[in-house]
Amino acid sequence: MKTLLIAAAGIAALSMAAPASAQTALSTGVSWYGNLGYTNFNPDNGDISAITGRLGARFGQYFGVEGELSGGLGNTHIDGASVHLQNQEAIYGVGFLPVSPNADLFVRAGYGGADYKVSAGGGTFNGNLQSWNFGAGGQYFFDHANGIRVDYTREEATDHGPDANVWGVSYVRKF
Repeated sequence: MKTLLIAAAGIAALSMAAPASAQTALSTGVSWYGNLGYTNFNPDNGDISAITGRLGARFGQYFGVEGELSGGLGNTHIDGASVHLQNQEAIYGVGFLPVSPNADLFVRAGYGGADYKVSAGGGTFNGNLQSWNFGAGGQYFFDHANGIRVDYTREEATDHGPDANVWGVSYVRKF
C-alpha cells in the first residue's frame, strides 16, 4: 500500500510538472523562418540539381519543425536513363544548438517523398520514392533576420530505390 501511495504521489508530481515545463517552453514564443536555395541530390549513380524552399517554426531556442519542397532543374543520366526530379517534399523535426547570438548548428530527422520522370528505351514513366531522412548543418545570420544556411541530408529510400546524399545552401529569413 505504501508503494502504491508513493507511486501515485510521483505520478501526480510529474503530471503537474509537465504542463509547467510546457508553459515555460511556450512562453519563450514561436519564431518562424523560411529559406530558399540550391540543393544537389546525389543518388547512387547520378547528380540532380533543384531549387528548395523551406518553412519552419522554432519553439524556443532548441527545437523546431520544418517542411521543405524542391523542384528539379534539368535532367541527369543514371544507368542509361534520363531522370528529372519533378518535386520532392519532406517534413522534419529539428534540434538547434545556438553557438553564438548569430549562429546555430542543427540536426534534423524526418520523412519525405520524391516524384521523378524517367525516360529510357523510348518510353517514359513516373516514379515515386519515399525515404527516411536525417542530416545536419549550420546557419549564420548577418543581422536579426537575414542569414545563410548550409546543410547535408541523407535520404534512405524505403522501397529499394536509390539512397541519396543531399547538399544545400540557402538564404534564410526570420519572420
